[in-house]
Amino acid sequence: MDNHTIKTVFKEYIHPLDSKIIQKMIEHTQLDKYVKKLDVLTFMNTFIYAQLKQLDNLQRISDTIKRKKTVQRLIGIESISKSQLSRKNGEIPSEIFQVILHHLIKKLHHILGPKMADKALRKLHLIDSSTLSMCLHQYEWADFRDTKSGVKMHTSVVFCDGESFLNDVILTPARPADETQLDALIVPDRNALHVFDRGYFNFKKFDFYCAEGIRFVTRIKTNTIIHVIEELPVSSSSPLIRDAVVKIGKMKHPLRLIETLDREGNKISIVCNDAKLDAKEISDLYRTRWQIELFFKWVKQHLVLKKLYGKSQNAVFNQIYIAMIVFCLTLLMKHTLGYKGSLLEMRDWICDCWYKKLETFISEVFKEPDRSSSGRRRSEHERIFEETLAQYESGDVLYLDDLTYDPII
Repeated sequence: MDNHTIKTVFKEYIHPLDSKIIQKMIEHTQLDKYVKKLDVLTFMNTFIYAQLKQLDNLQRISDTIKRKKTVQRLIGIESISKSQLSRKNGEIPSEIFQVILHHLIKKLHHILGPKMADKALRKLHLIDSSTLSMCLHQYEWADFRDTKSGVKMHTSVVFCDGESFLNDVILTPARPADETQLDALIVPDRNALHVFDRGYFNFKKFDFYCAEGIRFVTRIKTNTIIHVIEELPVSSSSPLIRDAVVKIGKMKHPLRLIETLDREGNKISIVCNDAKLDAKEISDLYRTRWQIELFFKWVKQHLVLKKLYGKSQNAVFNQIYIAMIVFCLTLLMKHTLGYKGSLLEMRDWICDCWYKKLETFISEVFKEPDRSSSGRRRSEHERIFEETLAQYESGDVLYLDDLTYDPII
């Protein structure tokens, strides 16, 4: 029998997690040694389902399991209380889900690798961080302002063929500066080009990257001291206003300085340590940094991150890691099926059809439209108006004096 006829969409969706490998890891750590009901795999499947269905609190998750037989069969438990979910969320070490996430990221690289090999920007890594703000008196362990707490997602994504996929994410309280995690997000690959903003500005790190052959593009601060080595010619038709070889601050290695204007007319100064790249290309590469902002916007809007399931650091980190796991699983299924729509459309399909057989799901996703549209048809009164206007302009207006009443039946 074809596997498509017996597999459900959700089972196929979580298949890349490799439950046997995860189970061996759990047995090694003995996390489920005395657990009778809510083991780690059951917990993970429960919260993956909660992310897909955007169940934003533990009570809703508990009620959904209790009420829906299909969810009970999927997860393997008939009921679970809010307090049990909360306790388990605080007990499971977040490192477990971090390891699972990195396993999925490797699978993404394996699937998208051949596709990226044909692209000129196959090694474009975008680096940035995003903060999840939280209430100070409930999350004192993550305080970073007088009235606010927060967690930072230090993130690296690979941008390829108009699509971003996760490369790494490091979670910390929001207080440490972005540059503290830059080394961990840098890929030690001479073919990789890293693009990041001024939050990672550090002369010593830049000198080290130049010495190691690690390529980067970034924006400099307005008060940065610039020592000009050579001014390069810029075409009058170019959108660039400056191209030069410089040294900045106390750096030993020279950099390429590109200056251009944004849409509001403000000057943007960009530096790059790859002398082979064209000046216009450097400017365009920096503009692609905006793609990581769109990534953050997507995960915050379409995954459960704005409302937190728990208050401890472990519980918060677990929720974020599982949300990133859901992002990777959705992207994996999109590319496995060869779906050409958006990632959000793929997520909606999975969310709506999670309990259906995979064969049925595939036939619905790739179903041809019942009828072909002829396009938007012009209204009859528009046609009559244009014909009348044409007759008037040509002088054929005698029929306008006809007072014969001709009712339309």
